[in-house]
Order: sequence, then C-alpha cells, then structure tokens
Amino acid sequence: MVVHSFYVINRSGGLIFSYEHSIPKIELEKTFSYPLGFVLAPSDKGVVVQFGQRDGIKVGHTIISINGVPARGNNIDFSSAPSTATTNDDEPPSSSLTNSYDIIKYLSDPSHYPVAIKFGRTRLAGNEKLILSSIFHSMYAIACQLSPELNSSGIRELETDQFKLYCFQSITGIKFVALTDLKQTNADALLRRSYELHSDYALKNPFYSLEQPIWCPLFQQTVQQAIDLLERTGSPYA
Repeated sequence: MVVHSFYVINRSGGLIFSYEHSIPKIELEKTFSYPLGFVLAPSDKGVVVQFGQRDGIKVGHTIISINGVPARGNNIDFSSAPSTATTNDDEPPSSSLTNSYDIIKYLSDPSHYPVAIKFGRTRLAGNEKLILSSIFHSMYAIACQLSPELNSSGIRELETDQFKLYCFQSITGIKFVALTDLKQTNADALLRRSYELHSDYALKNPFYSLEQPIWCPLFQQTVQQAIDLLERTGSPYA
C-alpha cells in the first residue's frame, strides 16, 4: 500500500502545498525497427510520445536515451572512437568527434535502425502542478453542478486502472488531495488528519497568510509522519 503524493488547493484553485511521497520510477528500454510507430513531439522536457502506444510505452513518455547515450533535451550527442588521423603535422591528433542530432530527425532516418530507445515518465514540474490543480478545482465545481441533488460534496474519489485520487474539502473550501495505489485503504482518514494538521501548524502560524503557499516545516513533517503511519498501520493517527 502506497501513498504517491499529497496536495492542498485553496478556495480559488491555487496549489498551496505539494508533497511527493513515493513516485514510481518508470523506465522502459526496447529495440525498435523502422518505422518507429510513435508520433513524437519536442517539449521543454525533451522529446515526448504524442500519439501511439506499445509495449508499455504510452503518450507522455519521454525519450531518456538512444543506444545508451543520454538525451539532452531534444537533441542527442554521439561521440565516435578516438581518431589519430591528421591533415597537418603541426596539428595535434583529434581525441574524439562529436555529432549532435535532433532526436526526431535522427529517428526519421531508416539507416539508424535497429535502435535501442529508453523511455521514461518525468516528474511534474511546478507549473504543471499549478495548472492541474486549477483544472481539478474546476472539475470539482462542475461535479457539484451536475449532481441531481442539492449540496453535493463534489468529487470525493476517482479510480483509474493505475491509481486512486481522494479529495476532502473543508468547510472553508480548502481541498486536501491524495493520490494512492489501488490497494491503499483509509485514505479519507489521512485527508481529515491533514486538515487537523493544517489547522494546527499553518493557520496558527502568525507568519502564515491565508490562501498563500504553505512554507511551514512542521506541517510537512507531520503530514509525512501521518502518511508513513497510514502505510504501515492503516491509520494516520499514532
């Protein structure tokens, strides 16, 4: 049983706290023949799979290395064997020849196949977390409006084939969100415990401003302790 991450979202949908507890490392290396079978696209994190999936490689996975050579953003650098040939007796021998390629162009050339490519899933950047928390805030509001009954609690649990998302919204509109594996139980108790810790270590802190990011070390430490207890004993309470 694993809790992957924990978030706190304020009333306006802004992310004010983020804690990654146990993010699984996803890396897959396969040898491919031409054509590759994926639609690739450049991004800030490197070349990502934009369309198509096979052998566990899915949309959003990033190219980490090609033939054992680490990718550098959207490019790849290959170094040939040392060369001792010179054209001028006064020039020193060249130690290596480095060729830099655009990854997408390199993988578009049939002469480079077969090729071993390692794919991985990079962690979310800070800006991506801000965007996703705002989207979830909107989804929560939409769920409340779609409810056939008045005073709906909104989204409390979402389940996929890989993880579960739990959400608890306080009376003041603060959302506490946890992502867990499918086997984790009693996550609701963790969110309520986190609400208590938020009241004790954030709201009672004289230097903390409401609706602003939480920079309280004691809050993070106690949340981490509650998650550890939940994973070990099934309860976030000592």
